[in-house]
Amino acid sequence: MKTIDKYLFQALDNYPYSLEETIESLDYAFSYDSKNTMVLCLYGRIQAEQLWNYEEAKNYFQQALGENINALEVYSYYIQTLILNEDYEEAEKLIDFALTLKGINRADILLKKAILFEVQLEFKKALKEIKKAKLYSIHYISEGDCTEIEKRIKAKIDLTEKKKKSKKPKKSSKKKSK
Repeated sequence: MKTIDKYLFQALDNYPYSLEETIESLDYAFSYDSKNTMVLCLYGRIQAEQLWNYEEAKNYFQQALGENINALEVYSYYIQTLILNEDYEEAEKLIDFALTLKGINRADILLKKAILFEVQLEFKKALKEIKKAKLYSIHYISEGDCTEIEKRIKAKIDLTEKKKKSKKPKKSSKKKSK
């Protein structure tokens, strides 16, 4: 095993529970190979998930994909970051591209597409993507994620329908006076 792998595994093992140890291990791994896509991806995740610095996270993800367009580990996190940063068109393009890659976790990418539609309040499209994700799901975790996201979207549909019903003008029952 290469030394970089040792430090990378330590960083992955520590993330997100011990950020200080994660960063220390990542820095060592980075010093061995500054172009390692797993290292760059984890740096991006820390920027997005812990520091909410989406622009910096995007830079790390772009750098990783610049090194290897087939770095499958990057796509899901990069798409999530784009959605959180409200870069919806860019997220949609990346989703479409990711779905063309051999070996990509299609269920996960389709769930990201459902989330993209969800944040754009296109709930019916989101539910359609969840159905597709279920078809591609081969892990219990993916199935659970599908179910949870589907419940959340259906609750939002119910919420929006209740709002529409409450906004309808009520018929007045005024009595005619003679």
